[in-house]
Amino acid sequence: MKREPIKNPGPLLEVERLVYHAERPGFRITELQLSARQKVPWHCHTAVQDTFYVLQGSLRLFMRDPKEDVRLEPGETYAVVPRRPHLVTNAGEESVVFLVLQAGEYDFIPLT
Repeated sequence: MKREPIKNPGPLLEVERLVYHAERPGFRITELQLSARQKVPWHCHTAVQDTFYVLQGSLRLFMRDPKEDVRLEPGETYAVVPRRPHLVTNAGEESVVFLVLQAGEYDFIPLT
């Protein structure tokens, strides 16, 4: 079931740390830290591309339409295009720290 877009997904996220390094109309850079058992739930964005950049640990991205499973290590990047459903998880036993660069009018559409 699809839900309505929201502007602040904070209450839906279970993370060790979330920091906004840059935020202005149409662009933001967010740093997230996930423990070994945390995740960012299935969601998509109407017009925002998520570009992930791993700083520490291992990140795993699951995507739909088409189905894809991507693992990223420090220094690696991957971009998820707008409207593509994705789930973000920690792929290791230690915390993962990564940046998400987002351009466009931000929204977060939770999916089931």
